[in-house]
Amino acid sequence: MTPTRCAWANPANPLYLAYHDHEWGVPCRDETRLFEMLNLEGAQAGLSWETVLNKRENYRVAFDQWDAQKIARYDAAKVAQLLANPGIIRNRLKIAAAITNAQAYLRLRDAAGGLAPFLWAYVDGKPLQNAWTLQQPAPATTPLSDRLSKDLAKRGFKFVGSTIIYAYMQAIGMVNDHRVDCFCHARLS
Repeated sequence: MTPTRCAWANPANPLYLAYHDHEWGVPCRDETRLFEMLNLEGAQAGLSWETVLNKRENYRVAFDQWDAQKIARYDAAKVAQLLANPGIIRNRLKIAAAITNAQAYLRLRDAAGGLAPFLWAYVDGKPLQNAWTLQQPAPATTPLSDRLSKDLAKRGFKFVGSTIIYAYMQAIGMVNDHRVDCFCHARLS
């Protein structure tokens, strides 16, 4: 019997199902993955998450396994190389944002210890447990995502609007937004 999943999990895409079942909503404190997901959520702006997820491995190669120290030093030649890479989303603003975000991340790491301590302080170190249903789906933004978005923007991060940040919070498990009838909800509660 097929388990009940959140409606957005495309059953025709095994990569998407694996992401839903094993990553989305699972609390993450790994600095590299937090940095990667912040940039991938920004790359998703105006597109579907499935599009970005299908290109995630290409992004890892193109962006030096999300090594922020390397990305922070990308020059015009590297940007041109990225803009010519068909394996990623070739949007100049989004590529520039990843470089700016690497620089902002390094400053944040020096000031606050990294994304993990900074982000998880917003929820007292514990994921928020929601109880969304088909009739009452998760919102696109919350007052918390508004505050976090403004804080990240103030620190120099780009593509961190409230909608992107709420999706990021969901992805990294700061909130458990699996629908209550999804088999992952109880496992992550």
